[in-house]
Amino acid sequence: MSMRSRGLKWLSIIFLIAGVKAFGQTGNTAVLSQEETLSRLGATMRWDPFFCSGVLFSGDHYAAFATGGPGESSPVLLDGRELLDLPSPYMNGGSLSFPEVFVSSLKSAIDAVSAEDQDRLRIAAIIVDPGHGGRDSGAVGNHVINGRALRIQEKDLTLKTAVDLHRELSAAYPDKRVLLTRDGDTYPTLEERVALAHSVPLKENEAVIFISVHANASFNKTARGFEVWYLSPEYKRDVLDKSRYDNMAVFSIENDLMQEEYTMESVIMARNILARLTEAVGLDSPSRGLKAEEWFVVRNARMPSVLVELGFVTNAGDAALLSSDAYLKKLSDALYKGIVDFIAMFERSGGFTQVQ
Repeated sequence: MSMRSRGLKWLSIIFLIAGVKAFGQTGNTAVLSQEETLSRLGATMRWDPFFCSGVLFSGDHYAAFATGGPGESSPVLLDGRELLDLPSPYMNGGSLSFPEVFVSSLKSAIDAVSAEDQDRLRIAAIIVDPGHGGRDSGAVGNHVINGRALRIQEKDLTLKTAVDLHRELSAAYPDKRVLLTRDGDTYPTLEERVALAHSVPLKENEAVIFISVHANASFNKTARGFEVWYLSPEYKRDVLDKSRYDNMAVFSIENDLMQEEYTMESVIMARNILARLTEAVGLDSPSRGLKAEEWFVVRNARMPSVLVELGFVTNAGDAALLSSDAYLKKLSDALYKGIVDFIAMFERSGGFTQVQ
């Protein structure tokens, strides 16, 4: 949960714990002022004088507490998931006083949770792949719209969309590597695109995701709409390094499990992106839903991967939309939001199945 979301929840948390009476005694008499407490915890505080309760925010963590009397203890809710029994902060001459044990114990608990979060699986890199490029124009559409000739090439619109997506993701995630497989009219091979993703150095608890951006074409000029593809679960491949295994039976089992995990994560990412595309442009162009296929550019990617088809360049309606920078901006914004949704779910769960 983001700090913003956590901040919005704090008042309801206070209602839950403010009415809980103190239920213990402590012999510790050392106390810290509010300023000393905030300094020790590296925190800020929200205080509700009506309920005599507050929330301490320290980094990405928050602790909701209720006051009691000197020598009493009361519950502290850390990150909405861990309940601590600590000596109560209390009012002293109009100012808040915090027992030293409250502060030191809370800091230890926050440090422990932070260390645990460091070990959780996180997305370390995002690979954005604008389809085609250079000598490979991809799909091409030629139309006459309102008396004007329109020629639209897949390689151009995918690059515009991907470059804007890269900019948004880079701004949102300065701690992650956001890479383009091409940033101009060049042609990296399909193998080179996947090799770039595989070359990203990862720590034990880090993962990478791959998003390939394309546009569609069809002999049926009425075919139109956007769709999101993921690798068919029927396609079997090695996603682990076989050379590291002495026992091929163990390799086969672990490789199958990892393939299933990548498929599940790819489906979740595809659903998030499709939902955001539908929200953004569903009134302009129809959603064609989720598709499963053995696309080469993602079938060799040993990571959660999706391929997005933005629309049909061979359809006059879609082509008119795709030739608009404003419409491409809508598409890149939707892709961005879908990826952000997936990353939030992935990192909150610590990698979905890996936390089970």
